[in-house]
Amino acid sequence: MNRICQLSRKTGETDVKLDLNLDGEGKNNIDTPSGFFNHMLTLFSRHSLIDLDINAAGDVDVDFHHLVEDTGIVLGKAVLSALGDKKGINRYGSFYVPMDETLGFCSIDISGRPFLVFDAEFDAKKVGNFDVELVEEFFRGFVNNAQITTHVRVVYGKNTHHMIEAIFKAFGRALRQAISFDTREKGLPSTKGIL
Repeated sequence: MNRICQLSRKTGETDVKLDLNLDGEGKNNIDTPSGFFNHMLTLFSRHSLIDLDINAAGDVDVDFHHLVEDTGIVLGKAVLSALGDKKGINRYGSFYVPMDETLGFCSIDISGRPFLVFDAEFDAKKVGNFDVELVEEFFRGFVNNAQITTHVRVVYGKNTHHMIEAIFKAFGRALRQAISFDTREKGLPSTKGIL
């Protein structure tokens, strides 16, 4: 079974093209107008071992909001599509990532029920040209379209770059666990028989 997806979304505000392979090696080619966002998506790909190509453009003369949100939307839709029938997956994944003075956490349930708990407060408003409030918007776009329950938390930290990096790495590692196959699981990991 090939768990791959190629997807694009073009609106009056953005143009996002994405290719992914859930069973990859973490190879990636990320191209957006934000260097910091590129860095976070690269980290996500590497730590999830999802091969990921993203080319995203948009109305960044306004700000990065539409670009970041729509990238999350497309990534979420692609993950949902590539998961297929979800038979045999672990379903759950949780991971802590230390990043110097920071500790980040992410817990995932591939439940079919989109829900985001985002527990992070950043002292800085920007990292480079990237508005840090958009981190939550990215996760919301992803969660709502992947239909995945996701809890993201910065347990503690001071440096905003480290805090965001820790949660993107934790997100990648938690998703990697959740989408991986359990050789003992013959069907869907649910008593309901549906995810």
